[in-house]
Amino acid sequence: MPARRTLPYGSWPTPVTSELVVRAAARLEDVAVDAGAVWWSESRPGEGGRSAVVRRSDDGTAADVLPEPWNARTRVHEYGGGAWAVSGGVLWFAHFADQRLYRRDPGAAEPVAVTPEPQLPAGVRYGDLHPTRDGGLLAVRETHAAGGAAADVGNDLVRVGADGAVDVLVSGPDFVSDPRSSPDGRHLAWLQWQHPDMPWDAAALVVRDADGGETVVAGGRAPDGRVESVVQPTWDGESALWFCADRTGTWALYRWRPGGQAELVLDVGADIAGPQWRLGARRFAPLDDGRVVLAFPRQGADRLAVREPDGRVRELELPYTAFRALTAAGGSVVCVAGSPTSEPVVLRVPADGAPAEVLRPARDLGVDPAWFSRPDHVTFPTPERGTGIGAAHALVYPPTNPEVTAPEGTLPPLLVVVHGGPTSATTAVLNPEVQYWTSRGFCVADVDYRGSTGYGRRYREALRGRWGVVDLDDVVACAQSLADAGRVDRTRMAIRGGSAGGYTTLAALCLRPGVFSAGASHYGVADLAALAADTHKFESRYLDSLVAPWPEGADVYAERSPISHVDAFDTPLAVFQGAEDRVVPPEQAEAIVAALRAKGVPHAYLLFPGEQHGFRRAETIRAALDGELSFYAQVWGFELPEDEGIQPIPIMR
Repeated sequence: MPARRTLPYGSWPTPVTSELVVRAAARLEDVAVDAGAVWWSESRPGEGGRSAVVRRSDDGTAADVLPEPWNARTRVHEYGGGAWAVSGGVLWFAHFADQRLYRRDPGAAEPVAVTPEPQLPAGVRYGDLHPTRDGGLLAVRETHAAGGAAADVGNDLVRVGADGAVDVLVSGPDFVSDPRSSPDGRHLAWLQWQHPDMPWDAAALVVRDADGGETVVAGGRAPDGRVESVVQPTWDGESALWFCADRTGTWALYRWRPGGQAELVLDVGADIAGPQWRLGARRFAPLDDGRVVLAFPRQGADRLAVREPDGRVRELELPYTAFRALTAAGGSVVCVAGSPTSEPVVLRVPADGAPAEVLRPARDLGVDPAWFSRPDHVTFPTPERGTGIGAAHALVYPPTNPEVTAPEGTLPPLLVVVHGGPTSATTAVLNPEVQYWTSRGFCVADVDYRGSTGYGRRYREALRGRWGVVDLDDVVACAQSLADAGRVDRTRMAIRGGSAGGYTTLAALCLRPGVFSAGASHYGVADLAALAADTHKFESRYLDSLVAPWPEGADVYAERSPISHVDAFDTPLAVFQGAEDRVVPPEQAEAIVAALRAKGVPHAYLLFPGEQHGFRRAETIRAALDGELSFYAQVWGFELPEDEGIQPIPIMR
């Protein structure tokens, strides 16, 4: 082992380049099991960000079912999910380019269109696909009128026949999701909710029987003021309906049988399920033998456990810390799993504790695990501000490089990462983008500010009416606690985030000045009023609960919008934006950039043609990542490694 070189933090050479981040960025999405074969989808930046569907046969051979340019991705709710489903070898999917439904039969050379061509500029989208016993398909249908306004968007549950005939099953609620038919064919279950609620606020579970009678099983808003959210309804083989509801304060596991009452089966004291941003999420799976396999968080990492028919709960010993897309497969589950030293894999886990089998391995990054930083889950004090909660959480990744050390007496720069949502959470799984920073000498703090999920409804709702207040308190408190502990350089602390995380980034820089000396906003919200007045239907009333009812609370929106405080911007800022972003239009980014230019504050701005809300193309991801590093290097005065050929991002004043 050669002697370690001594180099300043930030300038450490590393094999974790932006090229590796992109190469590693094929993101596993959904999983299905069909007649012994395991199917999954993965987003591939190297193929223009398309979602490919892959089938692994019984003999272990894996092959793409949909070659380029097919792209199994839906725009329902703009965030998609449930874009494909398979039954009897027949693949149904929504093609991103036209949002039509297609069907590919076994052995067919090409998919065939099932639904008609869209009548532009209006359009029809399908998601949350679920095959039926008679060869049809249940789906969420989202219909857009020519005007494009959120009020003109309709959401229904439909059945689509193999011939393309569409029957409307449920209409009327503002939103519907999770259409699931019972194995005996006698019941149809779904979730529904109304504006201004989001699904994690008050989604109700409704079941319709064969005679047309409907039962609200759980969730929604009760006349006495009680509010409950239901997620992930799933039938077992005996036509009992399992779901998660948060009436105990966390998303706990319940079971309902037709004619009976919902019964609490398991409450682990933490959220088993998560918020429904994407359709079709699964954090538990009932097996045919009566056992249920479930994932839940504890101290910043997931556990996978088996709930036995007699009520005993047995945690499985696995080298993974994040689990999703749990799917029953006989006496096992197939899921997507990851850890701090492993990218997500497709994993088969026997419920009896037998060794797990990796079905789709992580890509060989060619990097020794010694380069990977392992996170610490930390809890730190923060102002209570009437929430009843005076602490928040973060995953903190220390600088890690086996070949370099820093000069004695120096401390690393800090990069505070703000997750999007804001109703979301951090995950303890290998993220090459995080390692891009830590292997160069940065400390990274991924913050679960109040409002994040995984810690129960009370923690999640601490952000209600306080977005732009308590999240700022928490990112500032996290940075200051790490500086006070002597873990980071107080003069070189930056904040970065995308979407809602970008809003917190911008707001922290202008409303909590003097803490951070640099920042980076990736498609971040700058104008809360503009977001409330002009965004897509799914989130069009989201800010009613996070900020204030719109437009009655317009003064609150102005008070908390970064665009209203441009005079307070005196911190160098890099801004990265997709030109076709419908969630946060480019005009918001450009308003901030114009204000920075007018004040002479050092800044950089990159606008990426063809990108939407969240970057998917390899060249975009690389340009944004290397550009941000170059920005910090110029602001803080450290050298970039020469062998990577990173071009300095232009900094304007």
